[in-house]
Amino acid sequence: MISVTADVFRLAEVFTISRGSRTEAKVLTVRVARGGAVGFGECVPYARYGESLESVAAQIEALPAGITRAELQDALAPGAARNAVDCALWDLEAKLAGKRVWELAGLPAPGPMTCAYTLSLDTPEKMQTAAARHAHRPLLKIKLGTPDDMARLEAVRAGAPKARIIVDANEGWSAEVYQDLAPHLVRLGVALVEQPLPAADDAALIGIARPVPVCADESCHDRASLGHLRGKYDMVNIKLDKTGGLTEALALRDLARAEGYQIMVGCMVGSSLAMAPAVLVAQGAEYVDLDGPLLLAEDRATPLAYAEGKVYPPEAGLWG
Repeated sequence: MISVTADVFRLAEVFTISRGSRTEAKVLTVRVARGGAVGFGECVPYARYGESLESVAAQIEALPAGITRAELQDALAPGAARNAVDCALWDLEAKLAGKRVWELAGLPAPGPMTCAYTLSLDTPEKMQTAAARHAHRPLLKIKLGTPDDMARLEAVRAGAPKARIIVDANEGWSAEVYQDLAPHLVRLGVALVEQPLPAADDAALIGIARPVPVCADESCHDRASLGHLRGKYDMVNIKLDKTGGLTEALALRDLARAEGYQIMVGCMVGSSLAMAPAVLVAQGAEYVDLDGPLLLAEDRATPLAYAEGKVYPPEAGLWG
């Protein structure tokens, strides 16, 4: 049996990106019950990709009760619905086998990894205050994506002079803005820039100097995306809600590596249940951005552990 419920997690504070603000994370929790065990998965429907809680729930509810993970890959397109069910099926398989998911997938035992902490888009003054509050963290990710981001960059660097910084423009810049900012990104020690241009306009990145590595987020969903990225990007951001689950995420990671891309593993704003499978994909990644639970005021009963700037693998009581 496959069931799906909508859950809401309050955020610790307002979270803002270039496309808008939110005060809560709305997720779908999937349960797959078979053979006396229950597998769990979570997804975050994303309006940017034409998804809603209702549309994704309807996709999940229309699936055959006994669908296998292999059949699922063809039954649903990459996206939030397939992700939650795929991860629930992995969890179910592990419970029925008495093993961990990483063992079933033939992966090494996972370990802790340095994890980014995200500062949402705000005034330069407020972003500097937030940066100073989190300056002890080894890796900060800052949300930008406006034509006047220079002051925000300067402010965050002043607030956290020693932290490593990555920038996410969320498709908010033009080619001209990116080119103007690029030298300053270098000067301020920014390690990478995520999706500077709209995915539909990213051909403008071809031929532009990239003094700081550029990462594809909205432009990269699954393995089929890779053919469109050559000459534009240096890195891909793998998110399970884009790939449609752990199965495709692992395949995308391996193929992207083979084609010369560096790897970032990211997330939507969700609970520890959504992050848990991504921790397996993130092993060995250059950048890990699985801080969703750190932005919440409340989390799952068995949350992921975060300590000293690192995220730790999930306990079996949470997932996998």
